Amino acid sequence: MTKLLKNGSPLNGKVAVITGSARGIGKAIATELAHRGAKVVISGRNEERLRMAEVDIRQITPDVTSVCCDISTTEGGKYLSDEAIKAFGTIDILINNAGLSMRGNLADLDPAIFRTIFEANVFTAANVTIPAIRHLRNSKGSLVFISSVSGIRGLPYQSVYSAAKMSLRALAESVRIEERDSGLHVGLVYVGYTENDPGKETISADGSRIPISKRTGRGVMGQRSVAEAVVRSVEKRRFITVLSPLGKLTAFIQPLFPRLVEMVLVRNIGRFMRHSH
Repeated sequence: MTKLLKNGSPLNGKVAVITGSARGIGKAIATELAHRGAKVVISGRNEERLRMAEVDIRQITPDVTSVCCDISTTEGGKYLSDEAIKAFGTIDILINNAGLSMRGNLADLDPAIFRTIFEANVFTAANVTIPAIRHLRNSKGSLVFISSVSGIRGLPYQSVYSAAKMSLRALAESVRIEERDSGLHVGLVYVGYTENDPGKETISADGSRIPISKRTGRGVMGQRSVAEAVVRSVEKRRFITVLSPLGKLTAFIQPLFPRLVEMVLVRNIGRFMRHSH
């Protein structure tokens, strides 16, 4: 099956950098890309977790390397780009997946959370994209931003996270026009509620980290399904991809009937205190 995927995929032999890929969706995307023959660069801040992910992906392909760095800094973003070039000579695909969510009423938030969340979701994307974009131009590759259903419509108790994910839409739209003549593909993927790894955390109103409860049941997508959809969006060079029934429904109804969406959110407000993407 793996051989068939490699032979049939336009991504065979391409170099892919995936941020926030030591676990979760990022690791699943890296794994799917490896199955399709891509050379994979994974990254994260937890060296032990990153090495374990590299060992797992190496069972699929020998063409994998891990880079431990903090891409919320400009130095970290440049280091990741430089290490990818050092390892494989080019960058064909950049998946900006790294992110961190929050939960809490805006009135109760420590203002410092704004910086924390924007650093984790927006600065990370900018810090890697800026040094990598010249390589993506040369390869006429793909630049992809992983957003959330929170980036389609602001959700209660996720105000800062929603703001950060919405800003990725503006970033993707701007770059897409700027790079219209370079052959660079820009994509934006809205991910819905997805199964999470044990130990995954979110930021509470006071800035402390709290564990996210395991997501199960109807409407929760598997990490592999999300990864397959992200990779398909790269193969087909799509601009906007919306995942999950909830995400697709929100994307369709929000522009037409925003008050209706607001009413639904108000009626289900308790759910948002229990979950955070």
